[in-house]
Amino acid sequence: MNLRQLRISRRTIAVGVAVAGTVSLAIGAHAALNKRPLEAAKTVATEHTGSIAVGAPRLALVIGNGHYPDAAAPLTQPINDARTLSARLRHEGFDVDMVEDATRDDMLRAVERMKAKIRPDTVVMLFFGGYGVQAGRDSYMIPVDATIWKEADVKRTGVSVEAVLDAMKEQGAKTKLVVLDASRRNPYERRFRSYSHGLAPISPPENTLVLSSAAPGKVVDDARSPNSALVAELLNNLTGDAGAESAFNKTRLAVTRASEGEQVPSVSSSLLEDVKLGS
Repeated sequence: MNLRQLRISRRTIAVGVAVAGTVSLAIGAHAALNKRPLEAAKTVATEHTGSIAVGAPRLALVIGNGHYPDAAAPLTQPINDARTLSARLRHEGFDVDMVEDATRDDMLRAVERMKAKIRPDTVVMLFFGGYGVQAGRDSYMIPVDATIWKEADVKRTGVSVEAVLDAMKEQGAKTKLVVLDASRRNPYERRFRSYSHGLAPISPPENTLVLSSAAPGKVVDDARSPNSALVAELLNNLTGDAGAESAFNKTRLAVTRASEGEQVPSVSSSLLEDVKLGS
């Protein structure tokens, strides 16, 4: 091999090495660019794990029933409560469906509307004010057109709280919140022997929080104030920084203290992660 051939061979090797290095750098840069979105996605997913994502859709079904034909006089607080709470929840960013003096069909249609809006990351709240009756192990919200003479009529004409919770769960709601202001003395209590005062204990499904105006089996009398004690105190605790569980527990304590122990609300929780009620 002469000197000229040796120089050509060395030049060829140098060019080859340079090309190989360039290709290697290009491949590395491409891999790095592809990796960044994946790492970013993992970071976002990690940030949302174990907490309600900011901006998650929030729905509320608010029902206030006051005009029952079987009652001696209309209930004024449930409708006031429904209107006041609805306005506040809308202000806090909830999509609210409010129904007043609802028949059974009205209530069932409202539940179907709610179900149609639920997505896997949705926070859903149910409020019911009116008469509630315990039948068996379930608590029933009583529509204004209910005709009740025996326990079977409660199951036939009422709407089960547990059934609504099951519907929320089946639709994949992220968090389920329930406020029941229905532990009232009602016009049906003397019509069948197996009647039980107040509402039944509610066993919340996973990631559910339930606030009731009285302990299971207890009833409370309405005061003359425009809003019930339960809703008035709940509104005081719907602040931007408060989580739902904290707000419900503070409401329970406030009502208990204000009534000097005459009314002790009930809170049942299976929350795996808290959610802010305020915006």
